[in-house]
Amino acid sequence: MDENKTFTLDEIAALVELPRRTVRYYIQSGLVDRPHGAGKGAYYTRRHVEQLLAVRKWQLAGLSLERIGELLHQQAAGPMPPAPRRAGTVEVWSHLVVADGVEVHIEPGRAGFSPEQVRRFFRAVTQAYEHLHQREETQ
Repeated sequence: MDENKTFTLDEIAALVELPRRTVRYYIQSGLVDRPHGAGKGAYYTRRHVEQLLAVRKWQLAGLSLERIGELLHQQAAGPMPPAPRRAGTVEVWSHLVVADGVEVHIEPGRAGFSPEQVRRFFRAVTQAYEHLHQREETQ
């Protein structure tokens, strides 16, 4: 997503798959920053998208809006420890097969990795394996 891209209320609501009314409520509740500008000229940025996705993710995980607000304030104060895993929790993991019998599994959210960091990590692991494998062949 382009860092400087801006969105209207309709665009951001469609992007995060929430009703416009819900987006406005999250803003009114202080869970999401107010838009830049006012009236028909108001616009939203990537930061708004990230905030809305975080609220949506936590709400789908069963957290109350009050608890989400607490988490957002803690997150602004510094890194937040991952929530304990419970039975029935749905997680999305990234999985890299390095070679037969060698695999890496990462849950980026718990690891604190951005998508780009996951890609860099996977490249580094693959390169380290290849380097190790090449050294074994030359000895």
